[in-house]
Amino acid sequence: MSTPTAHIASIGTALPGDPVDNAALAKVLGVNEEWIEVFIGTKTRHFARDLGTGTVRWSLADLCAQAAQKALAAPGVDPAAIEFIVLGTATPDTLMPATVNQVADQLGLDQVPTFQLQSGCAGAIQALSVGQTMIASGQYRTGLVIGGDVCSKHLDVQRDLSDAAPSDLVNFVLFGDGAGAAVLTAEPAGERVALRHVLNRFTGLGSKPGQVIEWFGLADRYDDRQALTEDYKAIEERVPVMAVEILWELLGELDWEADELDFLLPPQLSGRMTRRITEELGVPTAEEISCVADTGNNGNALPFLQIEKLLGRMGDGHKALAVAVESSKWIKAGFALEKI
Repeated sequence: MSTPTAHIASIGTALPGDPVDNAALAKVLGVNEEWIEVFIGTKTRHFARDLGTGTVRWSLADLCAQAAQKALAAPGVDPAAIEFIVLGTATPDTLMPATVNQVADQLGLDQVPTFQLQSGCAGAIQALSVGQTMIASGQYRTGLVIGGDVCSKHLDVQRDLSDAAPSDLVNFVLFGDGAGAAVLTAEPAGERVALRHVLNRFTGLGSKPGQVIEWFGLADRYDDRQALTEDYKAIEERVPVMAVEILWELLGELDWEADELDFLLPPQLSGRMTRRITEELGVPTAEEISCVADTGNNGNALPFLQIEKLLGRMGDGHKALAVAVESSKWIKAGFALEKI
């Protein structure tokens, strides 16, 4: 079994505004509410912008800072002990300055190393991996790891979607916004959850991306390309298969048996897809920890939202395994937790 090199002491999350249900979203977009419920299977989501006016109410930095403040305010955590910050996101507020530095500024944290990783659904897990490695080095004792996305800024809710292609329309109903944060420590503290193992591996050699987010510069901002495109068919075909491979790879690395798992944190694509993937994973003895049907797919916030939900159920000795797949260029990711 892998030796823990970091522990999760606390978790904080932030979801912007009130939840937006399918009826309200369908009215704004001019689409069929039943289609959202059947095809996506997500009930509600949160947006950092006003759907009626398009006005941005919260930046990614705002949401990340809110989540971090909650994590730092948890019992057994000393904000003054933070020695580094790592942020994983696919949707930074600006190319420069890095959003992680805006977060540090809002938190009043100075004179600490900061790192920003740009990645899709694997970004939060990559951030956990970097944080774990830094603590394992022995140079750092306590750090802040954050994941979040504001996907709605890439979607024009004011445009006419009556003739939108399915690959375009799906993005308006699939995604949400949010952030999450964890305090990692070298020794057990607070929640006393050991981070036993982290998996992060690119597997997309020669494969077409399943998702693309364009970054338009001055020269091409009026290009007629969609800002965000999905090959949803490829995602439906590949993600369940990759999820099963990740599950068994993690179990093998840990020398754990599937029936030892108390909790399973499956990939959070959508309400419908997550149900399908959980069935494919086939671990009926483990309690499923999912949130996407209520939060929408808010990218790098999701693992922290799952962990927050998990912590209320975990008892001493309980084991949990998380599986994540990034479809932008096919990354396998996951992690294992144990309450000690």
